[in-house]
Amino acid sequence: MATQQQVTFSHYDTAEYLQTEEEIAAYLEAVMEENDPSLLAAALGDVARARNMSQLAKEVGMSREGLYKALSGEGNPAFSTINKVANALGLQLTIKPMSQPPAP
Repeated sequence: MATQQQVTFSHYDTAEYLQTEEEIAAYLEAVMEENDPSLLAAALGDVARARNMSQLAKEVGMSREGLYKALSGEGNPAFSTINKVANALGLQLTIKPMSQPPAP
């Protein structure tokens, strides 16, 4: 009879690995390539947690809990909220042509 080993996973939080502006920019660029609005909101939440969520909430004019919910990936934040959060984080949203345009 084979014995089963118990597998233990450690907690992983992306925010703990976003230490520099370059890491944050590279992370957000990779997320943008997925073209998934909920993933972008969650990624901005990761960046916000890496910085200071409470201070960011004040700058954006939301409660900390409201901002957590909006940036959870489960919420559906308005574009204006995403833009305010990006600006408060010192980021600028830009639009550029796709490398391959969508088929007509």
